[in-house]
Amino acid sequence: MTPVVIEKWHKLLETRDMSLLDEILAEDVNFYSPVVHTVQAGKAITKMYLMGAAMTIGNEGFKYVREVYDDGFALLEFETEMNGIFVNGVDMISWNEDNQITEFKVMIRPLKAVNMVHQMMGAALGGMQK
Repeated sequence: MTPVVIEKWHKLLETRDMSLLDEILAEDVNFYSPVVHTVQAGKAITKMYLMGAAMTIGNEGFKYVREVYDDGFALLEFETEMNGIFVNGVDMISWNEDNQITEFKVMIRPLKAVNMVHQMMGAALGGMQK
């Protein structure tokens, strides 16, 4: 059975309703990017990163191919293609008793994909900060 918070995450990706992030992110959430070496702490910065990811990685070819759940934790393996480059990765998501995400960690492979994500996320985040 899919946990409630993960169902909401899937709904967000399907509908592109970014307002759902306000509901599913804890105020003290930590985001771990595959291309930034420091943790991004807090709801505002995490929301910005996840919106950028939805606009870039979460394209029309994006799909989760495997999901593993444990108590308060999910590992979601995904695949997509960006500018002809195959992207394979995992979202590791932890949440609290209130079904709010407390940690969101993204890992991506291969190296060409990491470089592509870095380039496209940089452009997306730069556009949001203007």
